Amino acid sequence: MTSFESLLGVEGAAARSYFSCLPEMIREDKRLPGEPFDFEGRNRRPPKDAVNCLLSYVYSLLVKDCTVTLFAVGFDPYLGLFHRPRFGRPALALDLAEEFRPLIADSVVINLVNNGEVGASDFVVRAGGVALTAAGRKAVLAAYERRLDTEVTHPVFKYKISYRRVIDVQARLLGAHLLGEVPDYVAFVTR
Repeated sequence: MTSFESLLGVEGAAARSYFSCLPEMIREDKRLPGEPFDFEGRNRRPPKDAVNCLLSYVYSLLVKDCTVTLFAVGFDPYLGLFHRPRFGRPALALDLAEEFRPLIADSVVINLVNNGEVGASDFVVRAGGVALTAAGRKAVLAAYERRLDTEVTHPVFKYKISYRRVIDVQARLLGAHLLGEVPDYVAFVTR
């Protein structure tokens, strides 16, 4: 990549391709037209359907956890590498969250919908957007916490740790890379 603009172009194309396939991961009976989980692509501010509402909420939880972790390991989460800093925007937390969006956040949303942990009664439509009810937020938080507690084998260190700990390890690896202690930052992947 020769510029941030070209990187953003590649990221945008990849996101469109990724989100065009996301409906295939939702059970067919949940995504019928008129059903609450009929997903036709990513939208936000405000989310216009239940799936986008869930994605936005879980992404915000993930960015919050990345922000806290980055503070804990000594970073300023507002100074990013790829996301440009703006007032009140934790750019580095957004950078770190990118590698965990499909593994943690999207997985939570797909499981919530497919397992029937959320339904139409967990959402409210107002002012052209969809929001979670208190019961819906409680269900999402429970599923998100379960996912963070799930143990996986770290591909670099080969030991089992929770996703919660993986976020911490990756933040520390980023710090080690930026200090020149390790030659490359290796993003976390499960396969």
